[in-house]
Amino acid sequence: MVKHSTHKRPDWNEYFIEIAKVVSSRSTCIRRKYGAVIVKDKVIISTGYNGSPRGMDNCIDLGTCTRQEMNIPSGERYELCEAVHAEQNAIISARPDLMSGATIYIAGFEEDESYASGNPCKLCDRMIKNAGISEIVFLTKKGNIERSIVG
Repeated sequence: MVKHSTHKRPDWNEYFIEIAKVVSSRSTCIRRKYGAVIVKDKVIISTGYNGSPRGMDNCIDLGTCTRQEMNIPSGERYELCEAVHAEQNAIISARPDLMSGATIYIAGFEEDESYASGNPCKLCDRMIKNAGISEIVFLTKKGNIERSIVG
């Protein structure tokens, strides 16, 4: 006799978004935690989270964020932030030949643990295009999964 489970198996987008959520837990940013996962043919080729460049002090270790102290809204004055975005870290950690036609999954959380928009900023959007990634799947502020074709 075959026993049937009531367990709902996630579809691929849900699965990789959940992994992006876990990756975001490594973030070293005080304001927002983001995780990104680059996937090709249902195989993870790279991950990245937002945080200070290698060898630099992290905001969470210093206990301070310049943009937060100056009350700068999201999406403004990035030059005051030392952090590298999750998408950027995932891209620089991936083999270029594997990114062509890949999908990037992005999940983000605010300081209060509510969802942050995973829609990439303009700079990350350009880097995603330049890397040859063909699709972006991200969590919205409401926790919904959205997809967009790069182009």
